[in-house]
Amino acid sequence: MEGVCDEQKGLLEYVRKSSPPPFLLKTYILVEDPATDDVISWNDDGSAFVVWQTAEFARDLLPTLFKHSNFSSFVRQLNTYGFRKVATNRWEFCNDKFRKGEKDQLCDIRRRKAWAAKPQPINNAVTQKAGAAALLPNEFDEDQRSSSTSSSSEFCSLVDENKRLKQENGVLSSELTSMKRKCKELLHLVARYGDSAEKEEEDNERVPKLFGVRLEVAGERERKRKRAEISKNASVLLSQACK
Repeated sequence: MEGVCDEQKGLLEYVRKSSPPPFLLKTYILVEDPATDDVISWNDDGSAFVVWQTAEFARDLLPTLFKHSNFSSFVRQLNTYGFRKVATNRWEFCNDKFRKGEKDQLCDIRRRKAWAAKPQPINNAVTQKAGAAALLPNEFDEDQRSSSTSSSSEFCSLVDENKRLKQENGVLSSELTSMKRKCKELLHLVARYGDSAEKEEEDNERVPKLFGVRLEVAGERERKRKRAEISKNASVLLSQACK
């Protein structure tokens, strides 16, 4: 009976070691997908991956494979599997067995335990207190690192969003200024065209006629040319304003 139990335990251990953890497999799928390279991708040599846009990653990609959309939780999961952040100016994570084209090595990555309690003799109270005192700072440091990582990721997300809104605001402001300038030019041309038409009517009343036919006088062609030019410029401005 004992031999059967040992055999079953060995089989379960083999299955556990031959199957990569679901978290690592899902993360590998996200990094490997070329359709999301502008959000998350491998670095140049494939030894690490980079989350280029944390806000879009948390909002659009995390919910597709995970049951949350929290980037800080994703980072904490990476830490528990031994990943480390290797760049100060971007979210780049590295693990020696998480590499491009080496998916089979995912089985060798195991989740780290926060701490392992060793059995202590019942009558050794001093040793137990010393062990508890040694574990508390480590647990505190881990919580502090997780809190710091979460705050940092949320701050970077807000900075990226603020930068994007500033860029959009600048574009809209530039377009508004251009539209105002075109409207002023158009109104100026319309005023010139109206003055020219009114002056032309007055001149027509004074133009001499021969047998009922109006005679062309000097300067009339020049006025027609200017009027045509004004009309053309107004049409151009209208077409630009409608784009």
